[in-house]
Amino acid sequence: MADTSAKPMNGGDGLHSYTHNSTYQVYISTWIQFFFFFFWTDFVTFNLRWGVNLANSMISEAIAELFDVNQFKITSSNHSFSVADLGCSVGPNTFIAVSNIVESIKLKCQSHGVPSEAIEFQAFFNDHNSNDFNTLFKSLPHDRQYFAAGVPGSFHGRLFPDASLHFINSFYALQWLSEVPKEVVDKQSPAWNKGRIYYTNAPTQVMEAYSAQYGTDMKSFFNARAQELVCGGLMALLIPCPAVGILPSHSPIIALADLIGATLLDMAKIGLVSEDKVDSFNFPKYNPTQQELEELIEENGCFRIVKMEALVRDPKMKEAASDIKMFVPHIRAAWEGLIKDNFGSEIIDELFHRFTNKLLETFTLDHTSFEKIAELFVLLQRN
Repeated sequence: MADTSAKPMNGGDGLHSYTHNSTYQVYISTWIQFFFFFFWTDFVTFNLRWGVNLANSMISEAIAELFDVNQFKITSSNHSFSVADLGCSVGPNTFIAVSNIVESIKLKCQSHGVPSEAIEFQAFFNDHNSNDFNTLFKSLPHDRQYFAAGVPGSFHGRLFPDASLHFINSFYALQWLSEVPKEVVDKQSPAWNKGRIYYTNAPTQVMEAYSAQYGTDMKSFFNARAQELVCGGLMALLIPCPAVGILPSHSPIIALADLIGATLLDMAKIGLVSEDKVDSFNFPKYNPTQQELEELIEENGCFRIVKMEALVRDPKMKEAASDIKMFVPHIRAAWEGLIKDNFGSEIIDELFHRFTNKLLETFTLDHTSFEKIAELFVLLQRN
């Protein structure tokens, strides 16, 4: 069976790389940006500039209000401050978040009479072992005000020594599971997900298996972070999820995986891929509800929920147009590695060609769909 744990985004700087596609968004016009916002695909590239910028603003406000200079014994003598970005990928977007945290801490310290040069910042960038850290560090800002280090490994387990971090940041990463639920690829299980690659429109047992796997992963995640974060330290999360009261099958952020599955089944019918391979492949991601996430945090007991808020989009975005062909390369950059591991590289071009056509045929944008997406911002403080 192929390894269907979460994979890093496409590395390098080629046509289908994350770097190429994520930096493209900086220059695209507003109406194309809206399309990315509207059909978020687990990946910082699309609605990232809107979501991350808004989240960064909320982080700055929280640091100004909650960060206790005296508690961390930051004085005019040299003091180090450690920040970790979990699920950093390879694009420039992780640097935006880290720089915002550093600048906000400096401003707070200066307001208490501590000169900024008295603080040395250490930023840790984490992602899977196979992440393209070479490309990541090639694009490090030349004017950065922190020391940088890469930390390979899964954030579902321990990554850092006890009480070594002051701030943890993770945007658009915690929807990825550590692995596909074993039940959904077991032919003897009631949760066998035959004919589908995701939990959308699947039997209840499939949905429950995904939810249980997410619960297991997040318990491990919160336990690890509770040990690594200093008392009083902050953790900011940005997680895509269905809007309150919206079924997974009605949420655009989830429906895209269904369309990939339908495309694979079409290819299986004409012998381009094996039907057994389609049945053995499932996406290792889960978009939790706000209630699920809140219950997992409270069950852990080590964090105080400072803020849990669904970010509100600018109404002007609803008036925007879109171009699906501009969108597909960003999906490919996010998901190609995962699909290639199971089906091989020879089907990739054909798959995304057919997927593009299926999007053009079946996906429509309307104002009601716009309300079915939530970007959940969560700010936690270590007890």
